[in-house]
Amino acid sequence: MLNQTIIPQLQHEAAQTKRMLEKVPYDKAEWRPHAKSMELGYLAAHVAELFNWIAMVINTEELDFSKTPYKQAELKSTDELLQYLQKNVDESVKALEGATDEHLKGNWTLRNGEHVFFTMPRIAVIRGVGLSHIIHHRGQLSVYLRLLDVPVPGMYGPSADDNF
Repeated sequence: MLNQTIIPQLQHEAAQTKRMLEKVPYDKAEWRPHAKSMELGYLAAHVAELFNWIAMVINTEELDFSKTPYKQAELKSTDELLQYLQKNVDESVKALEGATDEHLKGNWTLRNGEHVFFTMPRIAVIRGVGLSHIIHHRGQLSVYLRLLDVPVPGMYGPSADDNF
């Protein structure tokens, strides 16, 4: 079953992401490396919230930004950030556990009113947009931490800060 191929990957990425989010210094939540960059706290919350995309893709037919304006969770601490991550991971694992192959192969659409960004099978959205999006922004977050001189944990092997 397709869901059983995604759940371990999701759980692995969640565990790695938790290691990164544990390092976020919320006393610097408003810091950004450039005027066009996201603030540290905003980026960290975005990384945590992206884990809920999987449940959203499974439980809906589409996301239409014109009908569902984006509002990010307001998190005030690393503890809140980690709780939010775990809630989103748990919801997505539960949604995946109940998803059939037929449902995962069904199409899902991202749009803004009449403008369709894409329509793809849910399985492709989960892997290509959901998990890849998480990994992309987690990489951004690692650069923010490095620039703030915060030790960066390795994700797929040791980092320069890991001592083995």
